Order: sequence, then C-alpha cells, then structure tokens
Amino acid sequence: MMKLTKQLATALLLTLATGMQAANNNPYSIYTSNLPFSMPEVTVPTFPNHLVNLKDFGAKGDGTSLCTEAFAKAIDALSQKGGGRLVVPQGVWFTGPIELKSNIDLHLEQGAIILFSGDMSLYPVIETVYEGKADRRCQSPITGKDLVNVAITGRGVIDGNGQNWRPLKKWKVTDKQWAKMTKNGGIMSEKKDLWYPSEEHLRRRPVLIQLVNCRNVLLQNVAFQNSPAWNIHPLMCENLIIDGITARNPFYAQNGDALDLESCRNALVVNSVFDAGDDCICIKSGKDKEGRLRARPCENVVISGCTVFAGHGGFTVGSEMSGGVRNILVKDCQFLGTDVGLRFKSTRGRGGVVENIFINSISMYNIIEDALTFDLYYDGKSVTDDMDGIEQQSAKARIVADETTPCFRNITIENIICRGANRAFYFNGLPEQPIKNVNLRNIYITADQEGTFRYCEGVKKENVNIGK
Repeated sequence: MMKLTKQLATALLLTLATGMQAANNNPYSIYTSNLPFSMPEVTVPTFPNHLVNLKDFGAKGDGTSLCTEAFAKAIDALSQKGGGRLVVPQGVWFTGPIELKSNIDLHLEQGAIILFSGDMSLYPVIETVYEGKADRRCQSPITGKDLVNVAITGRGVIDGNGQNWRPLKKWKVTDKQWAKMTKNGGIMSEKKDLWYPSEEHLRRRPVLIQLVNCRNVLLQNVAFQNSPAWNIHPLMCENLIIDGITARNPFYAQNGDALDLESCRNALVVNSVFDAGDDCICIKSGKDKEGRLRARPCENVVISGCTVFAGHGGFTVGSEMSGGVRNILVKDCQFLGTDVGLRFKSTRGRGGVVENIFINSISMYNIIEDALTFDLYYDGKSVTDDMDGIEQQSAKARIVADETTPCFRNITIENIICRGANRAFYFNGLPEQPIKNVNLRNIYITADQEGTFRYCEGVKKENVNIGK
C-alpha cells in the first residue's frame, strides 16, 4: 500500500512538473491564467530555420529605389523552402504593396524603415472589408489572407505615407501645415475647409495592414505609423499576439484608428503604445446586417499593460459590433489625453450583443470629454466634435427591440483613477433596450460634471467617488 502511495505521489509530481514546464515554455500563458472567462492559451507561431536578406534579391535601401519586386521575390523564395525569416536590414526601403504568405516572419532590424509609396496606381482595387462591410478599395500596403503562422517583428518602422491618401480638415491643423499639405493640388471643398488628394483617394484609401482569416499571428516590437486609413486591422483572425508595438498617426489623421480588432478570437494585446487620430484600441465585429450574417463575434481578448495617448477613445467597443463582442479583459493600462477614456458606442440598426466585458486598473489623465461613455445614439462623430448635438435629442415614438437593436450588458469596470475630465459618466441607452448590469467599483474621478444616466438598468455603484 505504501509503495502504491509513493508511486501515485511520484506520478502526481511528474504531472505537475510537466504542466509547469509547459507553462514556462509559453511566456504568454500568464495573460490567460485566472481570467473571469474561459480562454485557451495563446501561443507564438513557429517558423522553419531559413533566413534570407532582402538585399540579396536586388533591393536597395536608399529611400528612392522601388523594392516591390524584391519583397515579392524574397517572400516567394522563403515560401518555396517552407517558410522562415525575411530580414529587412537598416535602410529606407521604398516599396509598393507587400503580400505575406504562410510561415513567413517579416523581420525589421533596428534602423530599418519600410516606406510605402503614395502612388495609387501601385495598389490594385480589390474586394475587401472596411468599417464592417464589404467594399472595393485599394489593396493594403501589407496584406495576408487565409494564412497560418505569420509574423512582423523587429525594431524597425513601417510607414504608410498616409498624407498622400487622407483628407484633411483645416481646423485640425495650423495654417503652416494647411499650406504645406494643400500646395500641390488636390480638391478643396466649397467652404475651403476640407482638402483631399482626389475623389479616388477619398473612396479607395486602404488600411495600412490587413490580415484576414489568419491563424497564429505575431506582431512584435515594430512601429506602425502614418496609415492611409486605419492602421492595423486583423479581421477574423485566431491565436493573435500583439506585443510591444507602437501604432501611431497624427492627431488630425481622418479615420486614423490605431488598432481595429474585428471578429477575432483568442487574442492578446500587451505592452504596446497607441497614439492616433481616431479610436486607439478598438473592438469590432461587422456592421448591421452583414455583421449579423457573418455571426463572428470578437471574443476572448486580453488587453494588458498598454499606453494610449491622443485618440477619440482609449479603449473602444463599436460602433460596428453587429456580430457580437464578449469575453474581453482590459487591465493595467493608462490613457493620457484621449477624448474619451472607455468608450462603448453603437446605434439602432446594428444589432449584436456586447457582454462579459471586464475592465480593471486603468489610470487616466487629462481626458477631454468623458471618462466613461455608453452611447447608443452614435452618429459617427467624435464626442468632442458633437457634444452639443448629442445632448439635444428629440423625443421619439416608442420602438420595439428586435434583431437590429444593439444590446450592452454584464460589464464590470473597477479600480479606475482619472485625474481631469469634462464629465465622469455618459450613459445614453435606448428606451427599447436599456444598458444593463454595469458594475462600477472603486472609481475615483475628478471631473467638471458627474454625468448622465439615461435608459440604463442595474447600474451598481460601489465606492464611486467624483470630485472637482
């Protein structure tokens, strides 16, 4: 009996040791342990031990020689070997669009800049998805579709040359910036307060990087900046790690979201910096009927240790959330100077359910409008752009909730400190579908106004402190 007990004890110790070793082999397992929802570990993709250098395929990092063909040849050569690492050395590598393939790690060494051309003719118009719906736009500077094991890593910078694509609002820039941007032609609005390069640029501008239906994705340490529209757009991806990146755009960049995670599953966004002209860390899942038919919620996402500077929202859900959003944890982040700190937005017609959202330990400073917003009358504008209009809603006839009515419920927000906001809270629900079951705990906010709670049920406050 004693011998059997010793054997069982030994077996148990071996099992525990094996489990600990497996956990230690995955440095990202710490983010998926002790979660308030069930989520599998997210693992780093692995690549064959093949390495090629971009220079070996005729590329010149002189900032002017076009390297599109060299990138394509290098990726093809690696792919034929089964995959590996494409090294982009120090230099400025001027190029057209790059198409990634499975089992490829695009690795930018310190001092490497991939600069995309602003020549629209290099980017063919393709069927794609933008703002939650099917669209025809120019191919993104970096694309990948239906891939397995793909990465962009290193200490370099990827620049989308977005100023050649984006519209520009005069009131957002100085007179000197306006003169510089508009001196080389383009189209001016009748009021002379909006400029854009051309009608085609306005309708066809792409996101900087779009990865569609990919599995085992790693974006690590690289800086992504100056995108034509959104910056980083993983769509329907699974087992995704975003770690230590910087995603930035000028504050005046129209539709210049930093990160839009759309209909993704099992994703980590950690230790990264965001600074954008629109929403910074944004969760989406398709828009209106198309999103509901796709029926791919964005789920099982952990966001931790991130810093957000300028942007419409530090952490945002919506407004395109028609496929649903669930099981999201945001923790240990800091927002400085955003329009809104925590931003939930949607509108009638979207449908979709946002639930099981957990937000913990967020520090905010100098928030221009609201520390926390739930706005179910979202009209596509920044809160700062249209504060007055939001406040002046006319009474509507009673509407019955149906599949097109967005639902926000079961959300816990705790351990929040905000020094400086115009308003602490703005809850603006729908009479036919109120915001439900929001728990607010251990919250300290200094703000000019406490805020508004309209059409919400089951909002529980525990140790919520609002001062001036």
